[in-house]
Amino acid sequence: MFVVAHGFTGDVDRPHVRRVVRVLARYGAVVTFSFRGHGASGGRSTVGDREVLDLAAAVGWARSLGHTRVATVGFSMGGSVVLRHAALHRDAEGTDAVVSVSAPARWYYRGTAPMRRLHWLVTRPAGRLVGRYGFRTRIHHRDWDPVPLSPVEAVPGIAPTPLLVVHGDQDGYFPVDHPRMLAEAAAGHAALWLEPGMGHAEHAAADPLMTRIAEWTVARLREDG
Repeated sequence: MFVVAHGFTGDVDRPHVRRVVRVLARYGAVVTFSFRGHGASGGRSTVGDREVLDLAAAVGWARSLGHTRVATVGFSMGGSVVLRHAALHRDAEGTDAVVSVSAPARWYYRGTAPMRRLHWLVTRPAGRLVGRYGFRTRIHHRDWDPVPLSPVEAVPGIAPTPLLVVHGDQDGYFPVDHPRMLAEAAAGHAALWLEPGMGHAEHAAADPLMTRIAEWTVARLREDG
């Protein structure tokens, strides 16, 4: 069973999210959902903070359907959420394998032009209007308080749950020092795939890569099953 966590400004009905789901569905059941504030989902986005609770609810629902082996697969913001979720939830809402694609390692990164635009979108009233009407994403106006555990801080707490970190070497949002930091924090526990020519998140995760991800995940679930 796969639970898919989309990226910021995505939602369950986006074509690139649906394509990812179609590939994973060849290998097992798939649960998809929209994070708070995204698409038709209620509430307002906290850009990766309380979205951990949304993912925990989706995993818990998957288990309530009778799925005993559940893997989380997240992209960009969703990639950071699956990392933090795996470290923070060790109960019935926890996961048995984690795949994080195109995730940041640390918060408040502004080293690329796309991330500077994203920070404007999140922090400025005009940006939040663009998010609401241009991207169907309603963003909370409050700053994080307290600042949530960062992805790189969360990674050491994931073991022994299997972890795969996937990142493109042409990612325009987060350069390759981010996945390398995540893999280093895992202290040998994580598999790291640096994908030549790949860009960012679901849009760039072509079907062959998603097939490899699905096969890796199914193998890990069978090993631990």
